[in-house]
Amino acid sequence: MKNVSHSCPNYTQYNNNSGWNNLLPSYKSKDALTDNIESDVLIIGAGFTGIAAAKRWEQISKNDRIVIIDASTAGESNSGRNSGFLLEISLANDADPDDILRMKECNSLISETMRTIQDEIKNSPINSQLNRTGVYRAAVSEIGIKSLNNYSKFLKSSGLDYEHLDRNQLEEKLGTRLYKEGLYNPHCYLAQPAALIRSLVGALSEKIELYENTPAISLQRKRSKWLIKTPKSIIKTNKIIIANNAFCSKLGFAESYISTIYTYAALTKVLNRDIIDSLGSNNNWGILPAHRLGSTLRRTIDGRLMIRSFYDYGKERDNNEISKMLAQKLIRRFPKLKKIDFDSVWGGTTGFTYNGGPIWGEFSKNLFISAGCNGGGIVKGTLFGKLLADLANNKKTPDINKLFGKASWMPPEPIRKIGFKMISMIERNKAKAEI
Repeated sequence: MKNVSHSCPNYTQYNNNSGWNNLLPSYKSKDALTDNIESDVLIIGAGFTGIAAAKRWEQISKNDRIVIIDASTAGESNSGRNSGFLLEISLANDADPDDILRMKECNSLISETMRTIQDEIKNSPINSQLNRTGVYRAAVSEIGIKSLNNYSKFLKSSGLDYEHLDRNQLEEKLGTRLYKEGLYNPHCYLAQPAALIRSLVGALSEKIELYENTPAISLQRKRSKWLIKTPKSIIKTNKIIIANNAFCSKLGFAESYISTIYTYAALTKVLNRDIIDSLGSNNNWGILPAHRLGSTLRRTIDGRLMIRSFYDYGKERDNNEISKMLAQKLIRRFPKLKKIDFDSVWGGTTGFTYNGGPIWGEFSKNLFISAGCNGGGIVKGTLFGKLLADLANNKKTPDINKLFGKASWMPPEPIRKIGFKMISMIERNKAKAEI
C-alpha cells in the first residue's frame, strides 16, 4: 500500500468560537465516525461547497452511498465564520469589463446558484436572516476610487443596476463620513452565515451521512479504492471530493498552489438606541472594501456592527491584539462609538492563491478538489461544489478555468511566506486608508 499523503488532525482549531454561532441556540453536533465503513463517494468538508456537492451527487446517483466528514461542526467551521455576503453576480476581483461575454456567463451561473440556495432553505425552521439588501462598496482613497470606477464599468457593461454615492449620501444611509465615494448595487443578499450553514445541513436528506468532529488524517490509494484514516475509523471509498478549502494542502494536495491565510472579525454587543439612531437610515447593510485588503463592515438586523479586517499568513494571531486593532478601525468609521464593547472576536481562514484563480477539478484518479476561494463567497463556493459533483459523475460542466481562472504556481517555503509578507506590506501601504 502506497502512502499518498497525510495531515495533522488538529489543523482546524481556532482561538475563539465564531461570533455568529454564539448568537444561535446550542447545536447538537452529528456523531463522530467510530466504525470502519465503505462508500461510493467521500466528501471531506461540510461547508457550502461540500454540502452542495453531496446534494448534487444524490440527484445524479440516488443509489450511491454518500458520506461527508468534517473536522468541526456546522456553524463553527469556516462556513460559519465569514461575513455573510451572498453575491448573485461576479465578485469585484473577478469582474473584467473588457471581457463582458465571459462575465455574463459567470453572472448567469452565480444567479442560478443563488436561487438554488433560497429554495433549499425556504422550509428550514432556522432563520438564516437571508435578505436581498444589496451591497455597498466604498472607497476612502484614490486607489479605492480607481477600483470603484473599474467595477462600475463592469456593472454598466453587464446591464446591471447600480447607484453612485457621494460622501453625504453615504453618511445619510450608513452613518459614516469616512468614505469619499461609493457604489450601491442590489445584487447581493446578507445572511447570518452560521444559521445559513446549519439550515443547509439540516436540509440534507437522510440518505446522506454526515459525521462531524471527524478530521481526515491520511489518504492512501490501494488499487481502485481510496482509504481515508480518521481518528477512530478507516473509510474505503471509490471517489473523493476534497472541499475543505485552505486545508486541502494539509492533505498533501495542491501544496504549490494554495496558502492558508487567517483573517479576523468582531461583532459588537447590541448598540444603544442613541448610537443606532446615528447610524443612518438603512438598518441592515453591508460594505465591501474597494481594495482587497480593506475592511468589510455590516450592520445587523438586531442592531450590532460587524467588522472584518487584517490578514496573517499560516497562523492565527492573539485575539486580544486583534480586538484592539478592530476597535480602532470601527471607531475611525463611527467616532460616536468612542468605546467598543465587542460581544465576540474570532478568526477564520481563507484559501489564498497567487493570482486569485481557483483550484478545481480532478487531481488524481477519482480524487476531485475545489479550493482556493480567496474569500470568494458563499454562492461561488456552492456553485463549484455542485459542478464538481457533475464532473466526478462524468456530466458535462462549464469550463471553470476559462470562466473563473486557474490557480497559478507559488514558490515553496520559506520564499512563499517572505513573498506574501512583502507583497502584503506593499499593498497595505498603498491602501492603508482603506483598512
